[in-house]
Amino acid sequence: MNSPNNFMTGWSATSEAVCYSIDKACDELLARLKPYKTDENQSWEDLITKAYADSVLLTATGKYAANAPSVYSYRIYGASAAEVELDVLTGQYQITRVDLIEDVGTSLSPYVDIGQIEGAFVQGLGYFTTEKLVLDKDGKMLTNNTWFYKPPGAKDIPIDFRVKIPKNNPNPLGVLQSKAIGEPPLCLSFSVPLAIRHAIASARQDSDPSKSKFFFIDGPTTVETIFVNSLNDYKQYIL
Repeated sequence: MNSPNNFMTGWSATSEAVCYSIDKACDELLARLKPYKTDENQSWEDLITKAYADSVLLTATGKYAANAPSVYSYRIYGASAAEVELDVLTGQYQITRVDLIEDVGTSLSPYVDIGQIEGAFVQGLGYFTTEKLVLDKDGKMLTNNTWFYKPPGAKDIPIDFRVKIPKNNPNPLGVLQSKAIGEPPLCLSFSVPLAIRHAIASARQDSDPSKSKFFFIDGPTTVETIFVNSLNDYKQYIL
């Protein structure tokens, strides 16, 4: 099934667009049913039966459009702090704790929103830490399957993962005072590679105090990249 002249999916707008469209379709149905609503105690079955008897169309379509008069842009706020533990001998690390707070307006479903936040955050971990693209000299993709290309797995999830959404924070411009969820937590996951880089800087100073704390990492902070930049040297270890 295709929807003609549909809106694109992207920048966290999809679920919000669907909710907005449902809201508009419900408004249209309520307007059609209004003449048949006789009193507050009238049952739903009685209301629909009367409308049905008059052949009232009981289906409606709603559409989201970014330029619609009732659609407004708004800001989403969030913050995260990450703690990592780094093994300079191997370049391996674990995320011991993450604290994250995100502004979701009035949540339509807190459990769903928290799940979306956690999922987007872990997706960002892959983008920023493990999913490195490697090409050969001819431009052929070498990381073309999960044997070589490393998306995050179950053990990459923060050991202590604390997600909080503020209460009593309605969004006057959103669907039922809510806000979009999907992409902001992915941006917040950048706290993890920043924490890794702080740990690498500390390891570099331990290895060679004359070295600058500044170093350049191009792309994800993979295990190999961490190991090389830690400046780990066997001469550091004396029995």
